[in-house]
Amino acid sequence: MTIRDVAERAGVSVATVSKVLNQRYGVAAATSARVRSVIEELGYEASLVAQSLRNHRTNVIGILVADLEPFSTELLKGAADAIRGSGFELVVYSAGGRTDDKAGWERRYLSRLSGTLVDGALLVTPAAALEPREGTPVVAVDPHTGSAELPTIDSDNLRGAQLAVEHLLALGHRRIALLTGRPDLQSAQLRETGYRRALATAGVPVDEELVQVGAYDPEISAASARRLLDSASRPTAIFAANDLSAIATVEAARALGLRVPEDLSVVGFDNIPESVLCVPPLTTVEQPIREMGRRAIELLIPLINGEQPETTHVTLDTRLVVRQSTRQVEQS
Repeated sequence: MTIRDVAERAGVSVATVSKVLNQRYGVAAATSARVRSVIEELGYEASLVAQSLRNHRTNVIGILVADLEPFSTELLKGAADAIRGSGFELVVYSAGGRTDDKAGWERRYLSRLSGTLVDGALLVTPAAALEPREGTPVVAVDPHTGSAELPTIDSDNLRGAQLAVEHLLALGHRRIALLTGRPDLQSAQLRETGYRRALATAGVPVDEELVQVGAYDPEISAASARRLLDSASRPTAIFAANDLSAIATVEAARALGLRVPEDLSVVGFDNIPESVLCVPPLTTVEQPIREMGRRAIELLIPLINGEQPETTHVTLDTRLVVRQSTRQVEQS
């Protein structure tokens, strides 16, 4: 369906249809109503590319994610909340997990969308140290440790990790393992720092053998959890850097005949919906993921409109959510 089809059906010129679509003056009310009726009847939608070439705007925001997993889907809900009534629409571009080239996929995909398809973009957990782009505003959510010039939204990962480990220490645990996140992301580095800082404050030395790679990946985390739990001096508790890793840890423990929390306490990070559905329900650190999506859009729209926001770096609070995957350690 093209603009010419609309013009022919409505008995007007293509220029008149264009004026109606772009809400320009010079079209009689009755003619405008007839054109809009035909547009609705035919289901016509203007091409984003054509609209961009005419108006230099598409009123579309792109959200680039490595994959559609629980964290990114919760973030999308917040972004969707924020655009209601804003006049903008969202398009989600997923790499489908194909991010082996962690230093370059965001640049390639952002180049594909910028200029003609979107007016601005959110990058979710970008691994590359991206710089601000001329003419295409970008906000990073849970960013890489690169340029401080790119506007960012994140949560207090350092304090959140401290809360998780302090909770386990208060329950009497001393052999507390860590399944780390992705080393290229600032969030993972801060969560490991929080783990180490909480132990140091409590006077508990860090056993480096208890620090294993989780990479925010369930399969990698499950393998690391099995190594920890198969050892002669296994930990009594594991803090996993995200909920998917924590849930994988619970499943690995069960496969080894260990009970959670009777034999092993587990704490995650994120508080995704799956955490409460875990058996047992997962104790975790909540970062306000949906709120992060909403705030990212609220930061991006003024940038698209050429306005300067009050702040370009937003860090939201985290909190501990205690459920049933942790318990007091039994003293021998």
